[in-house]
Amino acid sequence: MASVQELGDALAGLTLVQAVELKTYLKDKYQIEPAAGAVAVAAPTGPVAAAEKPAEATEFNVILESFTDKVKTIKVVREITGQGLGEAKATVEGAPKSIKESVDKKTAEDVKKKLEETGAKVSIKPAG
Repeated sequence: MASVQELGDALAGLTLVQAVELKTYLKDKYQIEPAAGAVAVAAPTGPVAAAEKPAEATEFNVILESFTDKVKTIKVVREITGQGLGEAKATVEGAPKSIKESVDKKTAEDVKKKLEETGAKVSIKPAG
């Protein structure tokens, strides 16, 4: 019979599919069923873990959170978005409001900088 250490090492090395098969076997053969959440499966490491890492965001939304100088902010929003005066005014007054969507990081930072120069509070959030 294998030692406790050997059994432990073998269990720790199981894949998720193998762990499910073991659970089914123990239940069918010996009527042993683990308590809910009792089976812990180690997170993958190495190249597999790196491949499963969520991709870093490449597109961002620029959100106007608030403003201090409405007129200056409207002017900059018109310049950035190409909106007419009425549309830009509604956008600014509707803060928090998205000013630019799905843009690259550099563009998002440039837009944020222009708006912050008017005294506006701006955030950049990953698109999606």
